[in-house]
Parts: sequence; structure tokens; C-alpha cells
Amino acid sequence: MLTFLLASALLSIAPGPDNLFVMTQSALHGPKAGILVTLGLCSGLIVHTTLVALGVAAIFMVSTLAFVVLKLAGAAYLLYLAWQLWRASALPAERRKAPLLTPRQLYVRGILMNISNPKVAIFFLAFLPQFANPDVAVAMPLQLLTLGLGFIGVALVIFVGIALLAGQLAGWLKAQGRAQLLVNRAAALVFIGLALRLAFSSR
Repeated sequence: MLTFLLASALLSIAPGPDNLFVMTQSALHGPKAGILVTLGLCSGLIVHTTLVALGVAAIFMVSTLAFVVLKLAGAAYLLYLAWQLWRASALPAERRKAPLLTPRQLYVRGILMNISNPKVAIFFLAFLPQFANPDVAVAMPLQLLTLGLGFIGVALVIFVGIALLAGQLAGWLKAQGRAQLLVNRAAALVFIGLALRLAFSSR
């Protein structure tokens, strides 16, 4: 378990779509926004963990159509977010700020970001069973659920830390019109990059 938790921490810290997403949302909307997005991402991880425990995630390994459809939907959603940010950055100075999002919208944004990426399900399908033990009395699905929840707990702590650190920039950015403009465009480019990476990814 200690080895598993350490591996989970290293994977959560390593730059990837989820922590970059938390970082950009926190910098744009503040630490609270980043935490809400983190809760959404972790809720999405619960979905992936359940799918792995039930064996459903294996569908993405054998069905090219299911994998392609879901990854293209995820890429389209990221491009939509990028378009919103780029469009907001082109507004006049007096209106140039990130759109105000409700807590529910931020939470749902995190969920959609996570569950629309089939590579997360495939990663869990490959990662979690390595730390399960078929020789113990505990059923394999229960072991996988326990490991998945452990990963989610580690990711939650690390992502909240990222949100708090990146959120320190939000207040300064709101007072700097030019900086807000640049960050909006930089975030849009990050989302475009993530969308392209997902769209052209393979299993």
C-alpha cells in the first residue's frame, strides 16, 4: 500500500491534463474555483474506478469505436473551453476578465474533463491491478475499489495544493488587464494542446 500511495503521489504531481486544468482554472478564477474543479475531477475518478472494478473499462481496450468516440468528445469539450477563453480575452478592457462561473459549473467542468478522457479508464485498468493480490480473501473488485479510492485521496490532497498555489495569482491578474489578457490566451493554448493530445492519442 505504501508503494502504491507513493506511486500515486508521483503520478499526481507529474505534469498532466488534470493538474494543468486545475492550475489554469485556479489562476483564472481563484483557489476556490480550483478546489471545485478538483472535486469534479475526483468525482470523475470515482466513475473510472467503478468501471475498472466492474470490468467495463476493458471495453475501451477492445472497442476502437468506443475509444475514438469518447476521446473526440473530450477533445471537442476542451476546444470549446479554449474558444471561450480566447473570445473573452478579445473583449474591450473594461469587460476583459474571465467569465464568472457558478460552483456547480466548475464542479461539472471537472467531471466532464475527467470522464471524457478514455485514457484515464485505461490507465486505471493497467495501474490498479498491479497492486491487487488475487491470493487474499478480499474479492478483486473490492480491492480495486479500495486502491482507486486511495489514489483519489492522494490526488485530492495534491490537486488542492496546486489550486491554492495557483490561486494566489488570481487576485493580481484581475488587477492587471494586460496580464489577464495574456493568461487567458495562454490558458486557451493549453486547452488546445490538451485537446490535440487527446484527439491524436492511441490506446
